Amino acid sequence: MTTRIHHAGLAVDPSLYAFINHQVIPGTGVDVEHFWQGFAKIVSEMTPINRALLVKRDDLQVQIDQYHQAHSNFDFEHYKQFLQQIGYLKEAPNDVTISTQKVEPEIANMAGPQLVVPVSNARFALNAANARWGSLYDALYGTDAISYENGREVGNAYNPVRGNAVIDFGREFLDQALPLSYGSHKDASDYAIVDGKLIVTLNNVSQSGLQSPEQLVGYNGTKQQPKELILQNNGLHIIIQFDENHQIGKQDSAHIKDVVLESALTTIMDCEDSVAAVDAEDKLGVYSNWLGLNKGDLSVEFEKGGKVLTRALNPDKSYVDLSGKEQSLKGRSLMLVRNVGHLMTNPAIIDKNGDEIFEGIMDAVITSLIALHDLRGNGKAGNSRADSINIVKPKMHGPEEVAYANTLFSKVENLLNLPENTLKMGIMDEERRTSVNLAACIFEAKERVIFINTGFLDRTGDEIHTSMLAGPMLPKEQIKAQKWIGAYENNNVDVGLACGLSGKAQIGKGMWPMPDEMAKMLAQKTAHVQSGANTAWVPSPTAATLHALHYHQQDVFSLQQEIKQRVAANVDDILCPPLHPEPKSMTQDDIQNELNNNAQGILGYMVRWVEQGVGCSKVPDINNIGLMEDRATLRISSQHMTNWLCHGICNEKQIVDTLQAMAKVVDKQNEGDENYRNMADNYAQSVAFQAALELVLTGTKQPNGYTEPVLHRRRLEFKAAH
Repeated sequence: MTTRIHHAGLAVDPSLYAFINHQVIPGTGVDVEHFWQGFAKIVSEMTPINRALLVKRDDLQVQIDQYHQAHSNFDFEHYKQFLQQIGYLKEAPNDVTISTQKVEPEIANMAGPQLVVPVSNARFALNAANARWGSLYDALYGTDAISYENGREVGNAYNPVRGNAVIDFGREFLDQALPLSYGSHKDASDYAIVDGKLIVTLNNVSQSGLQSPEQLVGYNGTKQQPKELILQNNGLHIIIQFDENHQIGKQDSAHIKDVVLESALTTIMDCEDSVAAVDAEDKLGVYSNWLGLNKGDLSVEFEKGGKVLTRALNPDKSYVDLSGKEQSLKGRSLMLVRNVGHLMTNPAIIDKNGDEIFEGIMDAVITSLIALHDLRGNGKAGNSRADSINIVKPKMHGPEEVAYANTLFSKVENLLNLPENTLKMGIMDEERRTSVNLAACIFEAKERVIFINTGFLDRTGDEIHTSMLAGPMLPKEQIKAQKWIGAYENNNVDVGLACGLSGKAQIGKGMWPMPDEMAKMLAQKTAHVQSGANTAWVPSPTAATLHALHYHQQDVFSLQQEIKQRVAANVDDILCPPLHPEPKSMTQDDIQNELNNNAQGILGYMVRWVEQGVGCSKVPDINNIGLMEDRATLRISSQHMTNWLCHGICNEKQIVDTLQAMAKVVDKQNEGDENYRNMADNYAQSVAFQAALELVLTGTKQPNGYTEPVLHRRRLEFKAAH
């Protein structure tokens, strides 16, 4: 067993202790002794409050379970009164208006895509940070956003037919985002700047200009023959690049080689759902990458096309404005960090009582300490322009838990000698008790809030667990069509706008899960913009570039002003669980197909998490469609199976048989992975299979339906054995 370092009553893993003392603290202005004494004090003061909040979660769930057991017929008004009586449903405070100061422009004043990436994976993290800018032409050429039919297929060599389709799409976009006073960008044969205005020559004959001349921001090259034109629309920049010798530029009438879009304005560097971090070794990897991002010196080597490449953070982009002055545009996405929630502890640090400390406390202290390097200007590439540390806080249940996080953040600020409210808070609206008390939650952090966001999968997982004993739930696809989910999504926007988030904070929407289905994303994800969300999650930098098109099509901040006038969503609708009205109408095939879908998804994700330590990846579903999966997928699928088991829709033998059958499917899907261990070879000895089985069969006992307790224990079991 590793000998721990004892300091200020904390027993710390020696590698983590050395990392903090010798790599993190130098350059922050923080005294080592002051840090550990203050850290220990925060642990001592906040641990009992954290524990009490978790006890309250359990107590409320017990009361709700008892209510449903005593009331077989669901009476909504009676149920609502009960929730009010037990303190689950709070009375909304009057006139909540946030007063957050020093907010990043990407959060307050701009609307665009947001990436979420496991910070434990250095290559992914760098790729996401660099996704502030993306090639529209590459995104179109390399995905199904442009059809592969009619000679437009992708091959080993450049396909000029597909290239022309990309150019046509690009010109249509320019017409939409940067309309000319007359004529079309499709007919453009030359671009130049004359007397501070953009002059576009059409078909080598006539000349036109921008309908809104102020959209022209600057250029690179010369005014007569620019190499780049920098323009903007709806607050987002567009760079038109020219090169007559380029493969694309050669076949373009105006020698445009690419259109580069400002894409992922913000990226959440995730320590939570997309990360498998169960001990000091894992947390050290997470914190090390976060340090490298804040210092700007993180780099990674990888092989691509037979060449070894190095990836690091991109520099800023420079250009000349119309008055001839050198200017710059930020070259990287604004990085937020998502800490873990209130539930889990981690063995990396033991408190004075011999208990593992809460991981949420550890994350708040250490990720903030690391971010001091950015605030102190130590980094090669700056992140915050508002002297803020932006922390997304997930899985909080109701206003008391937000108040706890607010207090924790205050104590961290005191420890690090930071001004009050330097630590900003993003509230994930993904738990039922938060959804129905959202205004009260915002009120508790009204001087810190910079973000609220919905999450269908976690939210549905909590919905199922909370109402587990109310009755059998609808199949998952049908749950999406129920009124509670629409009311939940609308309520997030309505409450956010009523609390003054427009122009001050992000109102966000959830993930597009299919990274290979970009045509569908282009067709469907515009709904997130139309809903009034000024950011939404995408699974890749390419998806961010394509989703950016939606923010050029819609002025979100104008839409928000219109949405403020509508009738607000009814919280009563959110409280209606998605119960199956006629469960006996389901055939055995219907039931088995749903179980297969759930079991395959659980196992496909579980086996990578438990046995490979991969917290987020593209996992093939039962139809072999790659989906970006994290723990939220596991939560909804396992809770759904538990619910049907609980109400006799299926039995335990059917659950076991289904998991075993789907294990064979998942084994087959992963046969090309040399690190993969087959589950079907020995179900009893497969840690991943047994973890999945445990998660479903004991689903009613898992706290709020969370998967982390089982995942962490099983991952530690696997690591100890291998």
